[in-house]
Amino acid sequence: MTAKKHDLDLVPYSGHWVAISHRTQTIAGVGDSADKAVQLAQHNRPKERFATFYIDPNFLISPLLIQIALLLADENQSVYLVGGAVRDALLGQSSNDLDFVVAQDAIRLAYRVADALGVPAYVLDRERDAGRVMLDDPDTMLDFTRLRGSIVGGDLLSADLGDRDFTINAMAVALHDLHRTRIIDPFDGRADLQAKTMRIVKPDAIERDAVRALRGVRQALQFGFTIEPHTRDAIKRGARHLNSVSAERIRDELVKTITGPQPGQAVALWQELMLLPAVLPEIAALHGVAQSTPHHEPVLAHTASVLRWLVRIEAILRDDAPRDGVIDGIDRELGPWREPIRRHLARPIDGGLFGHAVLRLSALFHDVGKSVTQETDEDGRIRFWGHDTVGATLAGRRLQALKFSNQLQDHVKCVVALHMRPMLLAQEPSVSARAVFRLCRAANDAVVDLALLALADYLATYDGPHGDWMAFVALIGRIVAFHFTNMDANNRPSLLVDGRMLIAELGLAPGPEIGRILRLVEEAQVVGDIATVEEALLFARRVSMAG
Repeated sequence: MTAKKHDLDLVPYSGHWVAISHRTQTIAGVGDSADKAVQLAQHNRPKERFATFYIDPNFLISPLLIQIALLLADENQSVYLVGGAVRDALLGQSSNDLDFVVAQDAIRLAYRVADALGVPAYVLDRERDAGRVMLDDPDTMLDFTRLRGSIVGGDLLSADLGDRDFTINAMAVALHDLHRTRIIDPFDGRADLQAKTMRIVKPDAIERDAVRALRGVRQALQFGFTIEPHTRDAIKRGARHLNSVSAERIRDELVKTITGPQPGQAVALWQELMLLPAVLPEIAALHGVAQSTPHHEPVLAHTASVLRWLVRIEAILRDDAPRDGVIDGIDRELGPWREPIRRHLARPIDGGLFGHAVLRLSALFHDVGKSVTQETDEDGRIRFWGHDTVGATLAGRRLQALKFSNQLQDHVKCVVALHMRPMLLAQEPSVSARAVFRLCRAANDAVVDLALLALADYLATYDGPHGDWMAFVALIGRIVAFHFTNMDANNRPSLLVDGRMLIAELGLAPGPEIGRILRLVEEAQVVGDIATVEEALLFARRVSMAG
C-alpha cells in the first residue's frame, strides 16, 4: 500500500453501497445494499476480501479515510475519527486533515499507519500519547491521540468529546462503523450544524483554553454560523485569559482568520467580542478614531472595509467575481498581469506562510499609526502626519511579539511605510517614468502588495468607485506593469556598469558615492535615457561632477 492510493473517486457512487478490495484499494462491486455490492465483487474477484461502505450523500467520506479504515480493520481496539473532519463530512466538505483517538497506544498506531503508507511519522507528545503521520501533501496529516478526559465508570469517548470546544467539533464516528456513518453526538452538534449555530460544549470550555475564543470567531465566519448568546458571553470572558496563551498559537489563529473569506467581518467581530484589545491592542486603539472627508468611516471601520474590498479585488484576479465598474477597470489594467500576481501571492514566506497572508496583514496594519498621530487643524480638518512611518514601527513591534518571521515583518513594515505613495502620486498632474521607478525601487518585492492595497484603500475611502477611479486604476496598472517588466527578479536588466568600472574609468574613490551614482545610472537605464556602456559612463561622469 502506498500514500498515493487515496485518489479513489467516490462521487459517482453517492447513495449506493460499494465493496472495496482490501488488497487493491479499488471498488469491485456496487449495489443498493451491502450484500448486493459484495455479491457483485465476489463474482468479479472471487479470491479477494472486501469491505463495504455506504457512500452517504449527507456524509462525505474522503478516499483517504476509507484507506485508513481498511488498513486498521483488524485493529483490536476501536479507532474513532473525531472533531473537524466529522463536522466537514456532515457539511459535505471532504477533509484530509484527520484526527483519530484510541484508548491506548496511539503513537504505535501512527507508526503502523505511516509504515503502511510509506511516509514518515513522529511523536507529537509522548506524555499524551500523540503521534502524527505526514503525507506528501502539506495540507494532509493524520493525528493519532490517546482519548483524553478522566471518568469514573463512564464513557471515555464521551468524556473526550466533552473536553472539546464547540458542539460542532465534538462528534465522532468509529472506523468500524464508517460503513454506515453512525455519528456519535453526545452534545447535539449535528443539530447545531443544521441550525448554523456555534455553541460551546461546556460553560468553561473557553476558560480552559482561551485560544478557543479566536477559533470560535474564525469558524463562525468560515461556515456562516451565528454565535449563540451564552457562547458570545463566554468568548468575552475568555478574552482576558488570552495573555496566558502562547504567541505562536494566537498568531496561527489570527493568520487563519485574516486569510479567510471574511477578514473585514472578523475585525468587527473581534472588537465586538473584546478580543481585539487582547491580541491586537494597536488595532483596537483605532476604534472610534475619526477622520475627515473623503473618508466616510472612523479608522477601525475603514480598516475592516479595506479588507472587505481586498477580498473583492482578489476575486477579480481569480476571475470569479460578478461584472461591474470595479471589475472593468481592474480587469483592463491588471488583467495582463494576473498570473504573475497570483504567483506572487502564492510564494512561500519564512514561517510556513504564503504571500497572500502578507498582503492581508499589510492591509490590517496599514493605518495602525493613526491612533497616535491624529491632529486637528485650525479649520477643524483631521490630519495624521507621519502615520505611515509610525505605523510601520507599531506593526513591526506587534508582528515581532506574535513571533512572525523577520522576512514577514520587514515586508509588512515596507508596505505600511509606503502605503500613501500611490495616492500621493495620483494627485500629481502627470506621473513620470522616474517617479514610478523610484516607487518600485523603494518597495522592491512589496510593490504588488502596495498596489493591491492602494486599490482597496481607495475603494474603502470613497465607499466604491469615485470620479477619478479609472485614472487611479490606470496608474496602479502602470506601477504593476513597470515592476514586472523592469524590476522583477526574472526580468530586471543587468546594470551597464558596476562599481569597479566607475573606479577604473572615472578615477572615483571607493565609498558611498559609488552606490549613489550606480542608483542614478540604474534609474536612467530603466527609464530608457541610456542604453550603452558609453552612455552610462558619460552619465556617471556628469552625475559625479555635479555632486
